[in-house]
Amino acid sequence: MQTMHGYPDGAPDLGDVLVLGLGTSGKAAASYVADLVGTRARSLSVLAGKRTAEAERFAAELAAACGARVAFETEEVEGSYDLCIASPGISEFSAFYANARRASGEVVSEVEFAWRESSVDSRWVAITGTNGKTTTTSLTAHVLASAGIAAVACGNIGDACITAVAEGSADVYVAEVSSYQLASTCRFAPDVAVLLNITPDHVKWHRTLENYAQAKYKVLANLDRAGGVAVLDAVNDVVREGQVKRLRALTREERGFDYVPVGCAAGLSASMRDACGSENAAFLDDGTLRVDFRGEEHRLMPAADLRIKGEHNASNALAAASACLALGLTGEQVAAGLRGFSPLEHRIEPCGAVAGVACYNDSKATNVDATLKALSAFGDARPVVLLGGDDKGTDLTELVRAARVHCKAVVCFGAAGDRFERAFADVPGAAESALAVLRAAHLEDALDAALDIAQPGDVVALSPACASFDEFSCFEERGEVFKKLVADRRERKGA
Repeated sequence: MQTMHGYPDGAPDLGDVLVLGLGTSGKAAASYVADLVGTRARSLSVLAGKRTAEAERFAAELAAACGARVAFETEEVEGSYDLCIASPGISEFSAFYANARRASGEVVSEVEFAWRESSVDSRWVAITGTNGKTTTTSLTAHVLASAGIAAVACGNIGDACITAVAEGSADVYVAEVSSYQLASTCRFAPDVAVLLNITPDHVKWHRTLENYAQAKYKVLANLDRAGGVAVLDAVNDVVREGQVKRLRALTREERGFDYVPVGCAAGLSASMRDACGSENAAFLDDGTLRVDFRGEEHRLMPAADLRIKGEHNASNALAAASACLALGLTGEQVAAGLRGFSPLEHRIEPCGAVAGVACYNDSKATNVDATLKALSAFGDARPVVLLGGDDKGTDLTELVRAARVHCKAVVCFGAAGDRFERAFADVPGAAESALAVLRAAHLEDALDAALDIAQPGDVVALSPACASFDEFSCFEERGEVFKKLVADRRERKGA
């Protein structure tokens, strides 16, 4: 009898299954359930959203494979279902979601469904937060793999979780999970839960910052069942006040799991053990990555030896290291894995030099908090930073102040360019600031303006603090275009 995380007594019948949406996770869930129709599933229905040629082709394949019923461009849910698997793009506060809830025995996310379907012998690391998720997920999977463990990064990175589970080749699933996905979990119990920073983002989907935070906190909800470990960003005010203090007030027996705070209110270079008597802690000890876990001190490596830049990446490395130690790796194995990890695409990614000016692609910085981390990531170099794109309307005061401290110049571009330029004039201190503020219409113009003002030895970084949709379909396309533009300028002007 096959035992799974969600069904310790054996794989149950799923009954009539409804899938909402045909994005990446919706397609993956529908494909998985389609293979079960006639055995563990009675039927499959899909409410597919927008009608496209690709969606229609996929729907036809589902119908041919298992008789699936697929409807497009409707939020009405007809019939009744035992299980509904909701795609992350559908807000739990929407009428569509409410209709599905009324018609279904339960509504879960694809992440919850994948965890339930995974072997009870497999282990899960779930990583969430506003910024840093992808780097920390990739880094954790890399360190585990470098130690010889069959680990796969999945979720919002790589394959959908249910696809990875269906392949069955992993012993550890390292899942990047969003607030959207966590909102529709109920029994999800990873072995290690990593909660990074929480800053204002996706508030439109969640309606309030409190709802957003509460969705993130669900990653911790069932750790006591798994006897797991939580890794928490204690530098971040929201996480520290909302979770670290709550957990610190409980005994180990009351919590049912261990937790590792990364840094503390004083910063990343301070230990929660020293500050508050925490049992475990991860922090920078005179520039060295250090994790104190279950009575053992692990001095891993100098943060300066990481290939990924910035204090935020030292924090990501500490979170990944804590997760790997919790899964049983030695400090030596963790340090070796950390040393071999290279920067990810679109995340302060080196993309060559133009006439002696080093260029970096940080297109993934789609919000202010992510850009703030990039501004201070270049040591003594004062970068020329490209800011702009599709405006999220967030407050820019902290960004302006940080740019005045860290940057040589900023180039405001795209649909958000006018508001960003005004912010640099309106925030007090403009008259005293030596920061050059330039304006450009589009990304290409912004790069040229930045290269014109930069000198050999300077840094130019695309770290826009905005979404990409004014010019591009996604941040990946924006980053790819930026790299091509840099390559073109290098060919013309030399490296």
